[in-house]
Amino acid sequence: MAGEIWKSGDWVMHSGRPEWGSGQVSTAETLVQNGQKCQRLVVRFDRAGTKTLSTAYADLRASVAGGKASYAETKPAEDEPLTAAFDLAQVVKALSGVPEAATDPFVSLPKRVETTLNLYRFTGTGSSLLDWAAMQTGLKDPLSAFNRHELEQHFQTFRTNVEVHLRKVWRDLRRADPAAASKLEAAAPPDARYALRRIHTLG
Repeated sequence: MAGEIWKSGDWVMHSGRPEWGSGQVSTAETLVQNGQKCQRLVVRFDRAGTKTLSTAYADLRASVAGGKASYAETKPAEDEPLTAAFDLAQVVKALSGVPEAATDPFVSLPKRVETTLNLYRFTGTGSSLLDWAAMQTGLKDPLSAFNRHELEQHFQTFRTNVEVHLRKVWRDLRRADPAAASKLEAAAPPDARYALRRIHTLG
């Protein structure tokens, strides 16, 4: 079984869903999927409740009890306002920037494109706005540091930055691997497909 072996009581984060926050493993069962040993875990996440996950598909990383979804080493305590530890420019950069998983040059181009397209799952309204802000800042309750209007404004900047990044990586992928690009486009969230249509229109 490749990767880390988890046990009951371990704290983990799902790298594909950082907005879920940290989660504690309640049960861990070894099984075989597609000829490979893996684990089926029941995990209670801070922000997403209880999830049943397979390590054959979910990319889990070690976390700390009550840890944050991102920037765990540098963010303040959960109940401490974010602005107490960062100046405004740093806060805005963290909130509106494109996550490293979408920009890391050491990650394969198809994976970077997939990660970028998946960022369009956030709609910028209701609980989705808070999930997005939690992913970007690592705060369980983003409204402890920002009001909703501020979050909505930063979300628009985030969307603009994501689309600028998507234009570049999408064009690179279409040149390098058109079949992979078509497959990712078909599986993309609706808002991502709209963004790709805009990119196709612009040429």
